[in-house]
Amino acid sequence: MTKARATASRRADLSRTVRRSPPLRGATRHSQARPALQAPVPSPPRPSLRPPPRAAAEDSVVLYGWHPVSEALANERRGLRRLLASENAALRLQETFGERLRLAPEIVRPPEIGRLLGADAVHQGLYLEADPLPAPALDAMPPDALLLALDQITDPHNVGAIVRTAAAFGVTGIVTTVRHAPGATGVLAKAASGGLEHVPFINVRNLAEALITLGERGFMRIGLDSDAEVELGAFEPKRPLVIVLGAEGKGLRERTRSCCDVLAKIPFSGAIRSLNVSNAAAITLYALGRGT
Repeated sequence: MTKARATASRRADLSRTVRRSPPLRGATRHSQARPALQAPVPSPPRPSLRPPPRAAAEDSVVLYGWHPVSEALANERRGLRRLLASENAALRLQETFGERLRLAPEIVRPPEIGRLLGADAVHQGLYLEADPLPAPALDAMPPDALLLALDQITDPHNVGAIVRTAAAFGVTGIVTTVRHAPGATGVLAKAASGGLEHVPFINVRNLAEALITLGERGFMRIGLDSDAEVELGAFEPKRPLVIVLGAEGKGLRERTRSCCDVLAKIPFSGAIRSLNVSNAAAITLYALGRGT
């Protein structure tokens, strides 16, 4: 065998040996290695070009949510100042009111309304700044008036629920004191669910004196008291009529009790002998309203 032919034979044997050898595990060619993927660096948020909504003026009434705002927009006696609405809420307003919509809304994102009201406010994309409604005087009440008088009930949720109940039962007005009473705005208005537009507040400085005045004008004054001996339904109420409700826990103050013609209680037959004051108002209005 020639030298050249022997060299070629050895190269062929080496080539067959390399092809038959299994590849080494984990071995990679340097030229085929890929760089590890890196997470993209987030870009900083862009500042909003829209200035944040300003807070309402101190003399404004703030209403939010569909029922309070839509009822206020439909109330010609309610002066309107500023209306914020999300795109969906503005569309709903347009579908409901059409050309009767008295104030064009400013379109904002829902979080902007949330920043004005707080995280817990269920605003449904609507926020309205409006004028307070005019408060009628005691001597302007009609001869068949049905009134509620609130003796230092300060929780706005309870007062709002009472207003909603009063609107459902056709109450003429709600007598409340200037002090020790929540304003007819915000949380109270939301709990009232539009009832503020139908039941006015009659603000007085002294509740006992107001009850005395109503008595002189022929009003029957019934105080709700859990310790009373008389049950609701045991007597025939007459109009004009004022039902007096006390705060939960404290009930009616002694001076307020002394200004009532009758003290009555809701008869309970179950284990619990007390109710939320707004529920008590609803039961009392139903029980006494049937006979007036």
